[in-house]
Amino acid sequence: MLAPEKNWWKPLHRSEKTWVTVAFIWCIMLTAMMPIWFMSGRQNVPTVTYTTTPDEYKADVDAFVEEYGTGESLNGVPIVAPPPGSDIYILARQWQWYPILQLEEGAEYDLHLSSLDVQHGFSLQPVGLNLQILPGYDYVATIIPTTTGEFSIICNEYCMIGHHLMLGKIFVE
Repeated sequence: MLAPEKNWWKPLHRSEKTWVTVAFIWCIMLTAMMPIWFMSGRQNVPTVTYTTTPDEYKADVDAFVEEYGTGESLNGVPIVAPPPGSDIYILARQWQWYPILQLEEGAEYDLHLSSLDVQHGFSLQPVGLNLQILPGYDYVATIIPTTTGEFSIICNEYCMIGHHLMLGKIFVE
């Protein structure tokens, strides 16, 4: 085996020093942008979280469906049309989002989300809203639908064998 030279490293060439300096400045800029974007960017959904039990949350959802249900259903899941400004509830359970919401464009709603069994991922498509939903917690997000149409709710957190079947809907008129 040959031993390395006494001075195995060589001083940086001018172009190497330039690229190391550029990379360092870029790292500092990106690090500074994280708190700036967090404070000034509007990418974070304003949410409040409360503790609950699955039984309490299910009772809230059942009362919501009974009060605002339209009498219609889609694949056995009731369609609910709450008035603007109200609290709206969606329940996650293996392998279903319950109920289907019918909302009005431009109206503000407080969306309550919780799970009865395991962790689920709430992904509203094509909007790209993503939230993690855990049992025992009531996540409340203020939403204002800005476009009409049919929106899909997808579970993006693996929740066992029927995960691929866990689809929901929100209709905005």
